Amino acid sequence: MTVTASADNDTPTPDPNRYARRRGPFGGYVASKVALLQEGYLRETSFAVAALAQLRAAVGREPAEDFRILEQTRVKEKHLGDRLGDDPTHTERAMHTALTLYAVHQQSIRDKAMHQDGRGLGAAVSLMARDSDSAEAVRRRFAALGTATSYASFTTHLRSLIRLLRDGRIPLDYGVLAEDLVKLQKPWGPAQVRALWGRDFYRQPEPGDRQGDPTDPNTDSAPVSATSEE
Repeated sequence: MTVTASADNDTPTPDPNRYARRRGPFGGYVASKVALLQEGYLRETSFAVAALAQLRAAVGREPAEDFRILEQTRVKEKHLGDRLGDDPTHTERAMHTALTLYAVHQQSIRDKAMHQDGRGLGAAVSLMARDSDSAEAVRRRFAALGTATSYASFTTHLRSLIRLLRDGRIPLDYGVLAEDLVKLQKPWGPAQVRALWGRDFYRQPEPGDRQGDPTDPNTDSAPVSATSEE
């Protein structure tokens, strides 16, 4: 199920199952921005196609360096935080990273949404490893992400994994990812996010266990504790 809420809907992810990640308000805001772009891109509207191309061109750059994408990456004032200065805030940097990575993930895929509620990065990579002919290579990429020591190195490894997810046509929740990226920028954040991604990866059920698939309409849904905050 993809998000179709408007860009002003900051509500958390509704009712995910026990394996899914739950978003907070900032994640809901980011997810709704991604969903609007996704809907347009899948319908091949000229605006969305051009917007995703511009977002891809800004991958790896600092927020607000490319004026063409400000309409997409601008963060609402209520999500900016209190400590405003010349440098990007944690949420501005996370918003920019999440949207540019989504643009890479969705590139040239017009028949399937690459943003999907509830699927965290670890779960997506776990699914990719199970379905890949080079599972060990996928695990090595994921392990390399876990050794990153700076936001820049985290995002470099993330870009590599996102391209693999695109090749495997495996979606993830970009609102959840954005909240993880906010945490990564805090002193205590990297250890917590690595633990979240690791648990996401290893808690995925074996193939054929329908209970663990958040996209299965027959899966019983149960509330989970919030894992995102901002």
